[in-house]
Amino acid sequence: MASKSFARTLRAASKQKVPSGTFQRSFSSALAARPAVAAQPKAALAAPVQQQSRGIKTIDFAGTKETVYEREDWPREKLHEYFKNDTLALIGYGSQGHGQGLNLRDNGLNVIVGVRKNGASWKEAEQDGWIPGKNLFEVDEAISKGSIIMNLLSDAAQSETWPAIKPQLTKGKTLYFSHGFSPVFKNLTKVDVPTDIDVILVAPKGSGRTVRSLFREGRGINSSVAVFQDVTGKAEEKAVALGVAVGSGYLYKTTFEKEVFSDLYGERGCLMGGIHGMFLAQYEVLRERGHSPSEAFNETVEEATQSLYPLIGANGMDWMYAACSTTARRGAIDWSSKFKDTLKPVFNELYDSVKDGSETQRSLDYNSQPNYRELYEKEMQEIRDLEIWRAGKAVRYVILHASIVTRTMLTLPTAPSAPRTTK
Repeated sequence: MASKSFARTLRAASKQKVPSGTFQRSFSSALAARPAVAAQPKAALAAPVQQQSRGIKTIDFAGTKETVYEREDWPREKLHEYFKNDTLALIGYGSQGHGQGLNLRDNGLNVIVGVRKNGASWKEAEQDGWIPGKNLFEVDEAISKGSIIMNLLSDAAQSETWPAIKPQLTKGKTLYFSHGFSPVFKNLTKVDVPTDIDVILVAPKGSGRTVRSLFREGRGINSSVAVFQDVTGKAEEKAVALGVAVGSGYLYKTTFEKEVFSDLYGERGCLMGGIHGMFLAQYEVLRERGHSPSEAFNETVEEATQSLYPLIGANGMDWMYAACSTTARRGAIDWSSKFKDTLKPVFNELYDSVKDGSETQRSLDYNSQPNYRELYEKEMQEIRDLEIWRAGKAVRYVILHASIVTRTMLTLPTAPSAPRTTK
C-alpha cells in the first residue's frame, strides 16, 4: 500500500548513516514625533490600469509594467465553480498549512489535510476541527484522494520525503508549492518534478498566521504567483484561483527562481538578518559611549518600529523626510548614501550566496540534523539573553503598565461636584 511505502521510505532514511551534505530527519520532526514641516503630497506609485481581462491587471510600477491579479476577480461563487471537481490535498500542517488550509475550508472548497497520524501536526489539525477519515488523513491517502497536491512541508522535509511522494504524482494531478526552494535547487534537494503534471506556486508575503489573520479580518495578503510547468495550458489561471482561495488579496506574477532568490535574499537582509545586525550595532555603540539601556533601546528599536516604520510603510520615505525636523532630515539624507555604499557589497555577496546554492546547502545541512531543534533553541536563548532585548522587555512593560493605568483612570466613576451656593 502507498502509506506503507511512504513510511518505509522514511524509516529506511532514518537508519542510514548520512554523509555530510545530505539530509537525515524523521517525518515527525520534519513536519513537526510632530512634523516640523507639512508633508508634500505623495505621487502615485502606479499608473492606472493599462489592460484588463479575466483577472489580469497590467500596472505601471515606477516605469516598469507588471502583471497583478486581484481577489475581486475571483468571488467565492466563481471559486466554487472552478474547483467543483477538485480535491485539494494539503500536505503538512505547519505555519502555511494551518493558515492556507483553514482559509480554503472557510471558502467552502473541498480540502483535506495529510500529515503523520497521531503526530503533533495531526493533533493540532484535530484541534482546528479537521476530522480523521473525513478531511484528515495520513499523507499517502491524502495524496491518492487529491487532484491538487499542495506540498507545504518544510524545505528539508520536502527533500527527505520526495522519493515516496513523487511516484504518487500521476498524470492529471497538479503540484502546488508556496516556495520555489525545492524545484529550483533540485540538484541539492533532489526534487525533480514529473514532466506530465502542472507545477504552480503561490507564495504569501508573510507567515501562515498572517495569512489567516488577514483573511479573518476580511483583507488579503500580498502573494507571488508563478508557473514552473504548464502541461494543461491552464496552470497560470489555476494558480491565481488558488492564490485567492488561500487568502491572497493581490498576486504579483514572478517565476519560481525569482521568488526563491528574492525570498532567501530578503529574509537574510532587510527583513530579518540585516535589520537585526543594524539594531545590534547601533545599540552596542550607544552603550559603549555611555548611554543607558533604555535610551539605547528607545533610539534604536522602539522609535523605529513603533513610530517611523509604520509611517514609511504607509507613506514612503520622502514623506518621512518631510515629516521630521530639518536637523534630522539633513543628517538622514547625508548618511543614507554612506550606509548604501557600505552595505551594497554585502548585499551583493548575499545574493551571490543565494544564487549559487550556498544558502540552500547551509539550510538543508543544518535543518536536517537530528538535534537541530536543540541547536536552534540554544541560538534563540542567546538572542533572548542579549541586553538589547532584555532592555526591550522592560521598556514594553513600562508602556503596558502606563496603558493599563490610563485605561483604569478613564473608567473610574467621576465624583459628583459639590453644589454651588449663593449668598
